[in-house]
Amino acid sequence: MWRDNLNRFGLIALATDLTIEGDALRLLPQDCRLHVTRIAFDNPTTAENLKKTGPHLKAASDLLVPGVELKGIGFGCTSASAVLGDGVQAAIGNRAPISTPVAAALRGFKALGVDRIALMTPYLRETTDLVGDHFEANGLGVVSRQSMGHADDRDMALLSGDEIVDFALESDHPDAQALFMSCTALPAVSVIERIEKALGKPVVSSNLALFWSMLDLARIPGAGPGKLFQVRTW
Repeated sequence: MWRDNLNRFGLIALATDLTIEGDALRLLPQDCRLHVTRIAFDNPTTAENLKKTGPHLKAASDLLVPGVELKGIGFGCTSASAVLGDGVQAAIGNRAPISTPVAAALRGFKALGVDRIALMTPYLRETTDLVGDHFEANGLGVVSRQSMGHADDRDMALLSGDEIVDFALESDHPDAQALFMSCTALPAVSVIERIEKALGKPVVSSNLALFWSMLDLARIPGAGPGKLFQVRTW
């Protein structure tokens, strides 16, 4: 096993994701390196298409710098990880700690002491429910669900910061202790602090949760935006 002085992580991204590497560059510290492989994905983001990502995971993970030590591996799709559940871990194996956006969000909200959220997504309603139902099945209350109605993750990636902020503020609920903005293609990391300031509560996006979890599991301090990056579980 080859090792050096850098903290190396692997990422399995969807072929159509335009956002996740840019967010990783912002969120990972200088002494970290991200090695990315992609898997085929056919839009729209229906349950059927999301399930089809599962059989690609093992071969994709095998392409992540073979023989080199990785501090963690992330799977970059929120809705697919909700559909596949424990199947992600089963497919990738135990080479390194594995993070998915939904598992990372559950870890993050527990660390923040949050048990009720508002859910905002750029998806179709049926895809939003896949994520919301997964959270509720794992003990996280979802007090509201709001969908922007996009079927293609490339369209989601082209949303402006102002569009995301406006819909996030509309999606909040007075009973929610935090807001979750789903989808790794959603370019939300840059507006997290704007939304938190407006709402006065934690705001977590898929990519924020994913890279926070990868760093946290590896016990590497991070310095991203928002309240989540201020907490550690170790």
